[in-house]
Amino acid sequence: MLARLAKLRASGPTARTVVSALTGPLPLSRGQALGASERIAALTSLLSSLEHLTLADQKRPGGLNDWALARRGHAHSGRPLRKLLDIVADERTSRVLHTARVAASAALLLPGDSRARGAANLFLGLSGALLYPTHRYGTDGSDQASGLVQTATGLARLAPSPAAQDALMWYVALQSNMSYVVSGWVKLLGKDWRDGSALTGVLRTRTYGHEKAWRLARRHPRSARALAHGVLAMECLFPVLYLRGGLLTRPVIAGAVAFHLANGSVMGLGRFIPAFVSMHPLVAYTSTPRSHPAVAGRDDRMPAAAALLLAGTAAAAAAAAVRRGLRATDHPFGSTVTTRHGNELAYDGTIGTAGEGPVAVLVHGLGALPAHFSWYTRALNAGGRPWLAYSRAGYGASKRHSSSPYHLGESVDDLVDLIEAAVPEGRQVSLVGHSLGGELARRAAVRLGERVHSVVYVDSSHPQQLDRSSRQGENAQHLEALIRSTSVSLRAGLGVLMQTPGWIRNLPAPVRDRAMAELADHRMWTAALREWRAAEADFRSFEGPLPRLESHALVLSAQQTVDSDPDHLLLHKDLADAHPADRTVRSTVVENADHDSLLTDPQLAGEAARHLLAFLGDTTAALPGAGPGRQTTTGQPSTTDQQSATARQEGTR
Repeated sequence: MLARLAKLRASGPTARTVVSALTGPLPLSRGQALGASERIAALTSLLSSLEHLTLADQKRPGGLNDWALARRGHAHSGRPLRKLLDIVADERTSRVLHTARVAASAALLLPGDSRARGAANLFLGLSGALLYPTHRYGTDGSDQASGLVQTATGLARLAPSPAAQDALMWYVALQSNMSYVVSGWVKLLGKDWRDGSALTGVLRTRTYGHEKAWRLARRHPRSARALAHGVLAMECLFPVLYLRGGLLTRPVIAGAVAFHLANGSVMGLGRFIPAFVSMHPLVAYTSTPRSHPAVAGRDDRMPAAAALLLAGTAAAAAAAAVRRGLRATDHPFGSTVTTRHGNELAYDGTIGTAGEGPVAVLVHGLGALPAHFSWYTRALNAGGRPWLAYSRAGYGASKRHSSSPYHLGESVDDLVDLIEAAVPEGRQVSLVGHSLGGELARRAAVRLGERVHSVVYVDSSHPQQLDRSSRQGENAQHLEALIRSTSVSLRAGLGVLMQTPGWIRNLPAPVRDRAMAELADHRMWTAALREWRAAEADFRSFEGPLPRLESHALVLSAQQTVDSDPDHLLLHKDLADAHPADRTVRSTVVENADHDSLLTDPQLAGEAARHLLAFLGDTTAALPGAGPGRQTTTGQPSTTDQQSATARQEGTR
């Protein structure tokens, strides 16, 4: 394509004129590029601060950006930072800062080339970074993009040499390239983007949807697919504008501008237009050939330095990935069992210690860890109850050697074999399963028969949830793309960029490092992807009803799960109804808990563990067949972080 365009530019006068107008570089001098970028970015901050001044009620109690709630997301930050954010979040301070930002932005829109503009840009960049945590909802990335441009252009205005200015301008240009390329290649991992259906799906959403545009896309599916593929091509191939003397600079930048204009008008992302377009003048400056008079003397050492830094970072990331992989697969104090499929399962527990009643066998969810049950195992230890926790094949130190295509029955077989090998003969077990682990536990209970004392469903999956719950059915199509993209990112060595999530910081201190190592191990996400594909196929084909289980049962549901998806409560009732009325069957909703905090939040997990211990105590003391029957209870209110409680609520693990 580049060769054909070059030939057209060299052909007859008419064709040359047309092609030259549509292709080639956009030559801007250093001063022109800086001025254009800072003015467009200033428009973003002007609109942003005017919006926040106009919608000040969003920061008041109950508002979208109520600081009393948002500040809990910074509970793990240092005290000085929390104090500073409290000051910035104060309504009077916030109003003063936004008013000053309006004045600085308006001043930058005026003509000029003084160093004072650098100070104004730096003020906008730094004040935006301080204000962002106090009203992060509603920005959608536009404020971060404009802040990056303003900080860089501010430093460039104050830089002592043209070489330093060029380095900063190259920095923004490289960031712009990365923003498009990373976004494009991540989209490419999703099936809906590859088959062109993503655009129609986005236009149908409540947050970014547009009914007229959606109907138009539905009416013209081929055009919608072509547009979706065009977006993919523009983002994935954005750096081609640096080839052949910037031959494709004009069409690529024009395509990017059109993309942001469409986002702004159709999806309501108005500030996206100036925020990301503010990077384009610097892209134009750096993509113009050095032989052009407009960029004469440009210092181009920054790309080489960035490439060297990238190579060093890649080497460090690879070393970190190896170290984390070794940590995740290390199992110095536990034991292993080889199952009928040849899989090696690593497990820990207190089976050999003194204690009465059944052994609690903890079955983790999809893409989850045995460490999720850490608060439960502490409670079981304190109550003198034996337990066993293991990693499924492919997770942590457990290895999958089976060469057969994976199906859920393999994990059920592994669980049955583990119990037969690790739990003393004749001793009963209580299968405690979270999410998908609850469904695996239920199926294993059918196989184990009288050896099962009870099944504890912790916000469990149900084999008919994709058909009976519209919310679960809708989330299913996005879950595979999320797991696959995470797996690919970790395989590429990007685990070094993964921040420790709040739920790991909420676990007991001794297990955090290992939990983070397992979470950042691509093997776990590869296993999760394998399990999800098998689970989705299995659930879609399940006809029911659930087989009857002759054991006690405890159904623990997270309030936020059933509140957001009432169908899920009916599914949980189905699980309870599969157990006979002459056994103890309890259903409990833990208030304020979500799908994960039911395990990881110290208070909510402690409440759930108390229900578990009480249930085990009552059913162990009761004579067989003399249970008190069915009970439905609601947990007592507990204090929890209302912001972080939604962090990993969506989907089935």
